[in-house]
Amino acid sequence: MNILLIGAGGREHALAWKLAQSRAITTDGGKLFATPGNPGIAQHAECFETDLSDHELVLAFCEQEHIGLVVIGPEAPLVDGLADSLRTEGFAVFGPSAAAAQLEGSKGFTKDLCARANIPTAGYVRTTSLEQAKAALAGFSAPYVLKADGLAAGKGVVIAETLADAESALADMFDGAFGDAGAEVVIEEFMEGEEASFFAITDGATIIPFGTAQDHKRVGDGDTGPNTGGMGAYSPAPIITPEIRAEVLSRILVPTVQQMAADGHPYSGVLYAGLMLTDEGPKLVEYNCRFGDPECQVLMMRLEEDLADYLLACATGALATMERPKLSHDTALTVVMAAQGYPGTPQKGGAIALNDAEADGAVVFHAGTVIDEEDGTLRANGGRVLNVTARGATVAEAQARAYAAVDRISFPTGFCRRDIGNKEIAREKARG
Repeated sequence: MNILLIGAGGREHALAWKLAQSRAITTDGGKLFATPGNPGIAQHAECFETDLSDHELVLAFCEQEHIGLVVIGPEAPLVDGLADSLRTEGFAVFGPSAAAAQLEGSKGFTKDLCARANIPTAGYVRTTSLEQAKAALAGFSAPYVLKADGLAAGKGVVIAETLADAESALADMFDGAFGDAGAEVVIEEFMEGEEASFFAITDGATIIPFGTAQDHKRVGDGDTGPNTGGMGAYSPAPIITPEIRAEVLSRILVPTVQQMAADGHPYSGVLYAGLMLTDEGPKLVEYNCRFGDPECQVLMMRLEEDLADYLLACATGALATMERPKLSHDTALTVVMAAQGYPGTPQKGGAIALNDAEADGAVVFHAGTVIDEEDGTLRANGGRVLNVTARGATVAEAQARAYAAVDRISFPTGFCRRDIGNKEIAREKARG
């Protein structure tokens, strides 16, 4: 079976790495294609450039290469309806329709769905103007949670400590700080607790849990500085106990899938639930309609099944025939190496030498890299550039291996956090 993977980031490199190990590719004569890909993805797939907004071009390629499964990695093509165009022509697609992808594409859509389905989440107000938003602040207390309604690459959330800061942030948001994503702003109640991520795949009827993780959103050590798309992650997240997992499924995921179907938007693909573990139980922070980045990297490192089998079963409505996937009991931990300036304007073009970073079993997933056509040098080409990922029997062991690999890489214009996993390591030590 030939497979087409769509995307160019670290998430897609992790998916390509795992898909390349599938029987469909290794023994059944299939081929893995990727568009647009990156230098890391090119190690596993045949990469090509195309205009993803031109659905006819993508369809023509799928017909020409007899694609049996299309895996859409990032959220933008999903919100744009690429999955709909492909399904209409009979292709199996892993990823939700444009209507279902509103779960990520619109914060307000998801909050309204939670209200209808009685899903535990923060109280909220949707606002469409600066004046309306400022007036709505009176119904909340500090700290104020302000979210751009649309897609903002994981950076559209502002937590303001004072009313003045909130009003200033709202002015920036409605003035275009997040582009069209900020044309509407959701103001939310601040939730106390610890964040964690829960992943499941669903074909609209069957739901199969796919692992847990914890991300590190802030740019600096000790969770300081502005939010980013994620500076590192580890999986599993022990804080999500079997009891919490059962509650997340029954009170959050199942009602979501049922409500989406009832609303005429059946959901097929991965459901990534960002959770706040509060004293009142787990509450939904937000949904993503694709594997997280960098959470996907640690999930793929732990997955001990054939990824293509699960994605195809999901795409064809056959998840009921599949068992829950086996994931290694090991911890996987990934450290993001970013370009100086991120999450603002990153310094592109910095030379990178991976050296022997993968010598001890670590895997370096490419997120924002390019090969210099003049001298063949690997260079930074984005904000988050590399995801250095390793496994270990404990979080501490996985962390040590990941940072040992980081330290073997030469990337003078790059930086990383040095505390990924520290909170869980402290809990490991406390447990003895």
